[in-house]
Amino acid sequence: VQLVESGGGLVQPGGSLRLSCAASGSIFSLYTMAWYRQAPGKQRELVARITSGGSTNYADSVKGRFTISRDNTKNTVYLQMNSLKAEDTAVYYCNADIVAELGLKRVNYWGQGTQVTVSS
Repeated sequence: VQLVESGGGLVQPGGSLRLSCAASGSIFSLYTMAWYRQAPGKQRELVARITSGGSTNYADSVKGRFTISRDNTKNTVYLQMNSLKAEDTAVYYCNADIVAELGLKRVNYWGQGTQVTVSS
């Protein structure tokens, strides 16, 4: 199983980016998917989470600006980021709970991360 992120880059303050994370490999069930971020010198923090049923929750710092969504037919989670601020600069990581095959346990996976830089 692999999680592959895309969509990061350099954007000016106030701009927008859309991150994508596709899960591939042997996937029997895909449960909660989430985005985390880690800025230099800081701990990794939860940005947004979405359950298999579509329930979401967000960090207070991104509420009203970021939207998490998923396409279960494509095993993909998205993070639409609007009104970006310099403090949103970080490496963004995809995270997912996956059962690879029937009868196996649920395992938590991480992507490799994608850099988001907000700067003028």
